[in-house]
Amino acid sequence: PHLCFAGHVDVVPPGRSEDWTHPPFAAEIADGYIYGRGAQDMKGSVAAFAAAALGAARDYGEVWPGTLSLVLTADEEGPAVNGTAKVFQWMAEQSQIPDHCLVGEPTSAEKLGDTIKIGRRGSLSFTVSISGVQGHSAYPEKADNPIPRLVRLLDRLAATRLDGGNDRFDIARLDGGNEHFGASTLAITSVDVGNPASNVIPAHASARFNIRFNTEHTGEKLVRWVHEQCRAVEAEAGGKFDIKHSLAGEAFVTEPGAFVGIVQDAVFQETGLMPALSTSGGTSDARFIKTYCPVLEFGPTNATIHQVDERIAVEELRATQRIYSAVIDTYFGSGRA
Repeated sequence: PHLCFAGHVDVVPPGRSEDWTHPPFAAEIADGYIYGRGAQDMKGSVAAFAAAALGAARDYGEVWPGTLSLVLTADEEGPAVNGTAKVFQWMAEQSQIPDHCLVGEPTSAEKLGDTIKIGRRGSLSFTVSISGVQGHSAYPEKADNPIPRLVRLLDRLAATRLDGGNDRFDIARLDGGNEHFGASTLAITSVDVGNPASNVIPAHASARFNIRFNTEHTGEKLVRWVHEQCRAVEAEAGGKFDIKHSLAGEAFVTEPGAFVGIVQDAVFQETGLMPALSTSGGTSDARFIKTYCPVLEFGPTNATIHQVDERIAVEELRATQRIYSAVIDTYFGSGRA
C-alpha cells in the first residue's frame, strides 16, 4: 500500500511586518504559540507530516510494509499551475500514484479534530462584457446603452436556483444540494462601466461573478448554461455579450469508507472528538489529487490563517503529529485501507 501526505509550503504575503507582534518569518515561540506566516496554513502540518514520517521510519526500520510519500509543493496560494498538478502528473508517468492521499490543510474550525474535508465544491469564475454606443444622457435615442442588457442578464443569473433534478436546472427547487453538499451558489462580485460622469451613457459595461457548485454539476454544464442565458438576453434586448471563464476546479467527494474511518479514528483517539465530514470552504490542491486517488484533508485549526500574527499552539502541533502518526500506524498495520 502507498499512502501519501501532501501539502504546500508557499504562503500569502504577511502584510506590514510592523503590524506583527513577532516577525512573520522568525517562527518565534511565545506563550505556548509558534508565530509566523504559514504556522497554520500550512507549514505547521508539513512539520507534523515530516516528524510523523521520521518516527515511522525509525519504528519500521528496514522492513517497511509499503510506501509512504510526502508531496510538498508551492504555487497553491497562487495560480496553482506549477505545483501539485504537475507533480502528480509526473508521478503518474512514473507509476508512483498513491492508493490514498491525506492533505494537511487546516480543516479544524473551533477545536483540533472537529472537521475533516472529504470533498470540495467546484469554483468557476466569469467575466461578461457588452458594448454599446456612448452618448449624452439627455439624448438617449442617439446612444446605445449597454447597462440595461447587462443588468437584465445579472438579474436572470442571480434569480436562478442552480440545483435541480437530472441534467437540467430547476428554478423551483429551493433547497438544493445533495447528501454531501449544500446548494450551489452564484455570487456577483463586480459590476463596472468605467464612467465617472452622470450625464454620459457609457459605451461598455462588464461584470464578474463566481459560481461555487456541488457534484450535481460540472464546469462544462455551467459554462453552457451561462452562454444560454446570455443568448436569451441577446434575443430579448439585442447586443452581443463577450464571455470569458476560468475553472479553478471541479466539485468532488471521497465517499466515506475505510480510509476516512482510519483518519476519523486517529482523530478520536487523540482528541476525543468524532470529526464531522465536510465539503465546505474554498478550493485546495486536493482538487488535482482527486483525479488520481481518493483524497481527504485534515489539519489543525484555521482561526488565524492569512491574518496578522498567524500562530499555532505548540501542543496543537504536537497533537497533529500524533494524529498523523496514528494514521500511518493503522494504515500500514492493516494493509491497504
